[in-house]
Amino acid sequence: MASSSPVFRFAPSPNGRLHLGHAYSALANERLAVRFGGELLLRIEDIDRARCRPEFEQGIHDDLAWLGISFSPEVRRQSEHFDDYRRALDRFDAMGLVYPCFCSRQEVKDAVKWRESETGAPWPRDADGAALYPGTCRALSEVDAQRRLEAGEPHVLRLVMDHALARTTCKPLTYRLFDENGEERQVAVDPARWGDVVLARKDVPTSYHLSVVTDDALQGVSHVVRGQDLEAATDIHVLLQRLLGLPTPRYQFHALLLDDGGQKLAKSRLSRSLADLWAEGMTPETIRKQLGFT
Repeated sequence: MASSSPVFRFAPSPNGRLHLGHAYSALANERLAVRFGGELLLRIEDIDRARCRPEFEQGIHDDLAWLGISFSPEVRRQSEHFDDYRRALDRFDAMGLVYPCFCSRQEVKDAVKWRESETGAPWPRDADGAALYPGTCRALSEVDAQRRLEAGEPHVLRLVMDHALARTTCKPLTYRLFDENGEERQVAVDPARWGDVVLARKDVPTSYHLSVVTDDALQGVSHVVRGQDLEAATDIHVLLQRLLGLPTPRYQFHALLLDDGGQKLAKSRLSRSLADLWAEGMTPETIRKQLGFT
């Protein structure tokens, strides 16, 4: 989708009802879209078919309509576009940049624990604090890997990070960080700190990283406004964009809303939903004022 004006997007997952943190992000995108004379898209990120449910998607539409946020009428649902992600994945495969990994999460933990005991030093962690994948399956021969694939063993497809980075040495990996006034500065990224990230799984031919860069490019998204918790992941997205020859949007990262315990609001912690506040009589105007969007 091509557009001469800025294109923003709000992209929730239908695995629970929206809370105030989602409202803040949606309203931040709305405000900037209006300020810059741009378009605001709604994307439903529902690749996790086990947790995403139709009633939660309907809840997203209900909550956003209640807040009074207007979106472009065309809504993209990721579950309807797996072929787009397969094509992107095939390009990485053709470049020799992916390999199958058959390790379970427990096996990864055990391998990291063993290496730490052998070296006496902490194993490297990624930007989210998770242990980097130790590369166990990179040592598999092509014959062994193919045999296990044909046997239907559960697996993921990982990016060969060092080989991927070797393809980008001609130009620094950066993105443009923009502010409320449209002023920008260039930010360098460091994808290596994430190690061999997962790009797809046996049962789902994509991952958050792969689908989001594919979607942003296909939808013509020019400005990505999202929470600070996703700032570090932009390392991976810029790398994938460069490898696939996709444009890199401008980015902005807003502060996260915290609960009384100092933790970010989250569905997994059953943070109070907009539906709860709605039922208690709170108005959209009160929500906007509380969040600073008067």
